Amino acid sequence: MKGLFVDTAGWMAMADSADPAHSACCAARDEWLRGGGVLVTTDYVMDETLTLIRMRLGLNAASEWWSQVDRSARVHWEWIGPMRAEKARGWFFRWKDKSFSFTDCTSFVVMRELRRKVALTTDHHFTQAGFQTLP
Repeated sequence: MKGLFVDTAGWMAMADSADPAHSACCAARDEWLRGGGVLVTTDYVMDETLTLIRMRLGLNAASEWWSQVDRSARVHWEWIGPMRAEKARGWFFRWKDKSFSFTDCTSFVVMRELRRKVALTTDHHFTQAGFQTLP
């Protein structure tokens, strides 16, 4: 599976046409999908994204976003579960000089497990953790 990890910041940029990275994130997503890839995300990222879209853009926008990603065959969901959460706790408490969120850490765990090196995000924490980012 040729998967591109999508973080909350990437989903938000694509959902919000007023976001400065909107066009670039949408273009990166579209290019990836044209190349036969899928988008990979997690239940933790979904939680953050739904909440942020609701708070920033309203409940209708959150509902529209969910309808699009939930039924898409081009979105692959990874579930965190207890073992991944435990690994994420290790990341979270190990990096005292970084301000990684716990959700960031769960994403890092999934990306490492799936051997994904690139994330669609505007969150600089991914580059701090050693990953490449698009756009």
